[in-house]
Amino acid sequence: MNAKIKLVISGVIIAGVIASSLFYSNPVLTISNNNNTNSTGTSSNILRIGYFPIFNHAQAVIGLGNGDFQKALGANIVVKAQNFDSGPSLVEALFANQIDVAYVGPNPTINGYIVSDGKALKIISGASSGGTVFVVRNDSGIQSIKDFANRKFASPQLGNTQDVALRRYLLENGYKTKENGGNVQVISAKNSDIFTLMLKKQIDGAWVPEPWGAKLVKEANARIFLDERILWPGGKFATALIISRTDYLRDNQDIIMKLLAVHVDETNWIIHHKAEAVQAFNTQLKKLIGHTIANEELQQASSRIDFTYDPLKQSLFKSANDAFEIGFLKKPPNLVGIYDLTLLNKVLNQKGLARISDG
Repeated sequence: MNAKIKLVISGVIIAGVIASSLFYSNPVLTISNNNNTNSTGTSSNILRIGYFPIFNHAQAVIGLGNGDFQKALGANIVVKAQNFDSGPSLVEALFANQIDVAYVGPNPTINGYIVSDGKALKIISGASSGGTVFVVRNDSGIQSIKDFANRKFASPQLGNTQDVALRRYLLENGYKTKENGGNVQVISAKNSDIFTLMLKKQIDGAWVPEPWGAKLVKEANARIFLDERILWPGGKFATALIISRTDYLRDNQDIIMKLLAVHVDETNWIIHHKAEAVQAFNTQLKKLIGHTIANEELQQASSRIDFTYDPLKQSLFKSANDAFEIGFLKKPPNLVGIYDLTLLNKVLNQKGLARISDG
């Protein structure tokens, strides 16, 4: 595939679909999307996996850290892991052939698929459901939705999954953000910076992934105003998926099959060993970022997350429509072809597990 993919960047790269980019000109970055060999000379005997050091990506954090993925892929495949702090930057790396597959949230996935005209990536599995909360400061004076006017809230990144959820929730409850003529300010900040802003009382609340919600409650005088699960049918909605570069998926199906097999095993182990998984996650987190999450906080966070290899398709389609309705997408999203669950279903069949519906 030699198609050129254009990404609009505004301060940081946000996959060319953030609302502000519709109204003024920004520099344009053009990236070539080559086949199996990229600018770093990577070939098909290397599998490069991107992910975040968050509990929603626990299969990757644990399985990559303890060697499960490398063991499953075998000695002939070198597994290389790279962690990211935002979905847009991860998708940019995928476009630039710096990674081959990734654990990532729905909205960066949607953005990447649309901006590449459906050519750059495919969703090949689910990873987690739930695990996002809207917290407010206990001393903010916010008791109900009626108290949102003239408040300042935060999300981890402009255009990421939590940001879209927050803005959609505000809109559905009659509030506009300041850039759209309203009186509610939404700012973007890293999760660690959101924690600091909350401590300094510079924000009133934040929509964040776990375990940051639990950390804000325990250490930053916050409380959970809304568990996002209540907004979804059955409390199920995709918060982490596995995506692959389309060309890598096409040319390395044996590798992807092995990857999905270990992902399914890791998922089922976490489901049936939640307490052990919390400890294993913290062990690997210490290696990645130099510190751990308090055990009580992580236990609380894990209670709001379900791990699953089901990508929960309908929730992704709703997320895409939400992004369009709040102005983050230029036109109604066409996500036909975004899923390729062929190999996942082969793995599930081999393991005697129920296949994921194509519907």
